[in-house]
Amino acid sequence: MVKGNSRQVIVVHSPDQKLFEQAIFILKEDAVGKAGITDEALLKEAKHMIREPVRKRARWTHAGPIWACGGAAVTGIMWLISTIW
Repeated sequence: MVKGNSRQVIVVHSPDQKLFEQAIFILKEDAVGKAGITDEALLKEAKHMIREPVRKRARWTHAGPIWACGGAAVTGIMWLISTIW
């Protein structure tokens, strides 16, 4: 429990309530004070984030083991060439 700290939140009910009832967005402290951002704009953005599917990461971001094996292979080839000559 946090005492003496208040935060502004937006609560949006889920359009498909099979798994989630609602989403709670915690606003940054200066979000409302910025020029041109209204309560309606914040609510619209929160609803947009709920409906928009999560973007997948780039394909090569999970290729760490592939890059490691490639680096090991290049190192091995360079070592083999240096020992032969």
